[in-house]
Amino acid sequence: MAWPGATVEGMQAVRRLAGGDPRVIADAGLGIAGGGLIAIAAWGPPPGLIGTAMIPGPLWLRALLPLFLGVPLVLRRRAPLLMWTAIWAAIALLSLLTHNAERGVAFTFVLFTAAYSLGAHATLRRAAAGLAVTAPVIAEIASHGGLALAFHKDSGSAAVPLSLLQLVAFWLAGVFVRDRRQAAWLAARSAAAQRQAEQAAAAERARIARELHDIIAHHLSVVVLHAAGARASGGADPATLAEIEQSGRQALTETRRLFGVLRDPDEQTGRAPQPGIGELPALAGNLRAAGLEVSLSVDGDDSALPPAVNVSAYRIVQEALTNVLKHAGPARAEVTVCCTDIAVTIEVTDDGPGNPAPPAVKGEGEAGGGQGLAGMRERVALFGGDLRAGPRPGGGFTVCAWLPIGEPA
Repeated sequence: MAWPGATVEGMQAVRRLAGGDPRVIADAGLGIAGGGLIAIAAWGPPPGLIGTAMIPGPLWLRALLPLFLGVPLVLRRRAPLLMWTAIWAAIALLSLLTHNAERGVAFTFVLFTAAYSLGAHATLRRAAAGLAVTAPVIAEIASHGGLALAFHKDSGSAAVPLSLLQLVAFWLAGVFVRDRRQAAWLAARSAAAQRQAEQAAAAERARIARELHDIIAHHLSVVVLHAAGARASGGADPATLAEIEQSGRQALTETRRLFGVLRDPDEQTGRAPQPGIGELPALAGNLRAAGLEVSLSVDGDDSALPPAVNVSAYRIVQEALTNVLKHAGPARAEVTVCCTDIAVTIEVTDDGPGNPAPPAVKGEGEAGGGQGLAGMRERVALFGGDLRAGPRPGGGFTVCAWLPIGEPA
């Protein structure tokens, strides 16, 4: 009467051990099934069980065969090469001690499952190595009676090559399934990376639009105030200035209405000025407080830069330093900004070991790396500039951006 409860408790223990992963439970089931079939063959099959032949040999060997031949199937996913080697080592030992052909349902189930699992769950190099290790074992078995896995009535000279071809067929089926699974996984990962890059680009475009809205709104406000002041002083045609004032106010209202939808719900809606190159020392100070050693050098006058270029330069440096803080590990960053009459040049380098670097970025048309690079690329493309990012020869990472001043080409 205690068996049903014990069975339930055993299944619960298996589920707890597997952490709820059905694959681990399935592998455990295959190991139990393989061990059970080998045990039946070792201790005498029930009458009428077709295709099952009794395994000869000493008592101790038949007692250990289920453990050495069937139970290793539990490792078919986690250690497929170890599983394959253990099974064939047990078969070689059995062949040397009994000089008998390995045949029947038990061997067929175990070896076909093992061959498929080796191809499906090991790397191609390890799977090929498993087959290479098996070759001398099969040659030894062939000299002691052969191997008959396909329910042969008699083991003869044709049984070994046919059984070997069947094992290779199951192995190739596993390799095919593994390649398909890996291709599907790579495609899914590529699609996910593409979606993330598109989302990052869209978010950066929205952020750029919000910044441009603030800049345009500021200039339209100046136009409106100047027109209103000129009309009040009587220094110009009142009707003309009234028309300018009215047009400016209308443009300002429509601009705010149009770009207001681009603001995030949690974003502050104040009139704080957009940051620029002049705020880079404060940014570097904040990152130093966060644990990143930053060296900053700004050459040239940034006060005459167009507001959009000034903001974008700040954002590129901010994103590059944030990436260093997130991904470079213990590192030191150097920031160089050069402002001229025709362009702003930015270079951010670090010497950290970091994680595997994303692909290099060279301009608008090439594939970028992470989401940060996608955002930088959007800003550079806004002005018709150039962005180059990639690992340094001596270690670390470099981001170089060139923002021209004036109309984009």
